This record gives sequence, C-alpha cells and structure tokens, in this order.
Amino acid sequence: MKKAKPPGQPMTYRDAGVDIEAAERALDRAKPHLRRTFTPQVLADIGTFGALFAVPPDLEDPVLVSSCDSVGTKLKVAFMTNRHDTVGEDLVNHCVNDILCQGARPLFFLDYLGVGKLDGDVFEAIITGLARGCENAGCALIGGETAELPGFYAAGEYDLAGFIVGAVERGRIITGEKVAPGDVLLGLASNGLHTNGYSLARKALFEIAGYKPDDTVESLGGTVADELLRVHRSYAPAVLPLLADDTVRGVAHITGGGIPDNLRRVLPAGCRAVIRRGAWIVPPIFDLIRDRARVSDEEMFHTFNMGIGLVLVVEGARAEEVCERLARAGEPCYHLGEIVRGERAVEIG
Repeated sequence: MKKAKPPGQPMTYRDAGVDIEAAERALDRAKPHLRRTFTPQVLADIGTFGALFAVPPDLEDPVLVSSCDSVGTKLKVAFMTNRHDTVGEDLVNHCVNDILCQGARPLFFLDYLGVGKLDGDVFEAIITGLARGCENAGCALIGGETAELPGFYAAGEYDLAGFIVGAVERGRIITGEKVAPGDVLLGLASNGLHTNGYSLARKALFEIAGYKPDDTVESLGGTVADELLRVHRSYAPAVLPLLADDTVRGVAHITGGGIPDNLRRVLPAGCRAVIRRGAWIVPPIFDLIRDRARVSDEEMFHTFNMGIGLVLVVEGARAEEVCERLARAGEPCYHLGEIVRGERAVEIG
C-alpha cells in the first residue's frame, strides 16, 4: 500500500498518480520504433506540439481521406493474457482498410493511449505493434497522445484509439455509384474475428463455454488466446494496385454489422447484392461461438465477418482478371455472388 505523504510536505503530481518523468522515459524507448515509420513527407521529429506532413508530390489533385477507430473489447483479451504487442497493429490495419474503401492510400497515423498508470514495457509493446502496422502500410506514425489518468481506468487496463489520414486522386475516389447489375462480388479472407464482435465472443467462450485463454481447442488448432489475438489483416498491399485503373467499383470493409450492413453501404439505389452461402470457407472460430452460445445464423452474420474481411465489387467481365491479379499478389479471393436489380439490400442465401 502506498504510504501517505507526511503532514506539511509539499504535494507533487507524482503523489497524485501521474509520473511525467516515467512517461518521458517510456517515450524515449518508443522513439526508435516511431522513427522507423517516417517517410520523406514527415517534416518534424517526435516531440513538437504538432506533427508536420507534406502532401506527396506525385498526387496532382489529392483529396484527403480520414478515419478514426479503436480496438474495442479485444483489449480485454490482451489484458487477460498480458499480450500487448498485437493490438496496435490491429488498430492501424483496421484504419488502413477503412480508408481503402474510398480508394485512399495511407499517409500518416496518430494514436491515443489512455492509462491509469503507465507501464513502460506495456507502452513499448503497444508502440511496437503500431509501428509494425504503419511500416507494413507505408504509413508514418507521426505522433499521438499518451494520457495517464489515475483513478479513471482499472489497474492494468488502458484504452487505445487511432486516427489515420490518407489521400486519393479526386478522379479516382470510390463511391460505389458505378456499381451496377451484372457486377461480381469478390471476397478476401479474414484472419478470424479481426476487431469486431469481441463482447459476444468473450461471453460465449469464457463465460458460457468456460474456456480459459490458454486452453487448447482442437478445432482451432491452438489456444483460445492465440485465436482471439490474431491480427486484423491489412488489404492495402494487394488492393491498392487494383485501384490505379478503375478496376474496382466498390469496396466494403467487413467490420461491425458484418457482411450485410457493410456491403449495403456501397450499393446505389436499384442494386441488390446476392451472396451464396458456401462460396467461402468459414473459419472454425465462428462455428465454435455459434455452437457454444446458441447464436442464430442471422445474429452471427450481423455481428462477425464470418471469414470475409473485405468485399470488392468489380465489373463482371473483369472478375477473372482481378482474381488472377490478387492471386499473384498472394491474396486469393472467393467469388461470393453478384449484383442484381432490386431493392438496395444484401441477400445471403
């Protein structure tokens, strides 16, 4: 137990639970990871009041595309297992995929980390994951905020959010308005749950099924923790090259709301997406959650990605070509279904 301050002795910020010197030491440990992500457009080092970034010179008429997100209750699994080196990468990849839906390539990223008491090792692990995600995306991690808030978070817990800015040429913005009947839906595989549905997954697996994080489940081929901490995939490396020639008419990142809600966001009036069940392989984690908690199929499809992390809408005549290009990039795809005339909705049958 922390000893009380002797009467008459001056109070410090550290006595109130905020250690500025410890935060500075933690930042010094993180700086090498941050600097590895810097691109030529980064104009200021870590530590300035505002980050400086120049718009890439190869863009003639750039439009900035931004997004903000969090890792959600997947963090609870990180707390349970004391494994913090993947959630940062999850966050970056989620944001990268979001702006990819409008055709944007990532430029820079900022993070927000709120903690009750800063742990230098945990902080460095989180930053390592953030930096890895940014390096893989060619995105600069140029700053952020680490807030030590005593009494606000439970011991050993934190919150993590991210902010991304990317750019796309004005004439190549993907809006979905070109989607038309006869187009084909191509699905790119997810890496498990990604960062959505963890409140239901944790209840199903830990509370109802009684699993512990380190329990090995034969159908998963590993432990429950390993499965739940699989990194949210980034689709930018494989998909960005397709966007340079107007091959793709619509892109949907399958996050909260699943395939039905997210694919509907890119459909114009008069277009209905028809998806065939059985057109792709559903990872066993989803069957495990459904069976252990008796979750209906409808609820599963509205909560989880069900094995599809990104859906591309492409012209029917070019679908085979797109699949071949994706395969050469190491990203095989599934032919999920088609766009037909009808009510603006998604049908999974």
